[in-house]
Amino acid sequence: MTIKSYKDLVVWQKGMDLVEMVYQVTKSFPKEELYGLTNQIRRAVVSIPSNIAEGHARHSTAEYRNFLSIARGSLAEVETQLLIAERLKYIEQQQLTEILSVQTEVNKMVNALINKLAPTPPYLSVPRP
Repeated sequence: MTIKSYKDLVVWQKGMDLVEMVYQVTKSFPKEELYGLTNQIRRAVVSIPSNIAEGHARHSTAEYRNFLSIARGSLAEVETQLLIAERLKYIEQQQLTEILSVQTEVNKMVNALINKLAPTPPYLSVPRP
């Protein structure tokens, strides 16, 4: 499959799935959390596919890697916020497990893409005759 757009990236698609899951689960958070944890976790999860898309649209590989790194940070932020929600009894263990499974999958994919885009150190480059 040819990647014509960021929408063709499986990592972006999975990131969008994660957004949906987090929005669904945060609907049941207490109303007093609307401007607290609910808002914070939603902003963090939205930034994951957003940064993947923005990085893909950049003209340099270094910029792309930087945006993927930001997405990776947001993945850690979302994980932490979900664990906080569980401690506060806003989310059930099964819901947490399902969401964290997708979060982990996206994290692995982002890491793999960052590694794929990493420059090859000159000492590993072998000139072709």
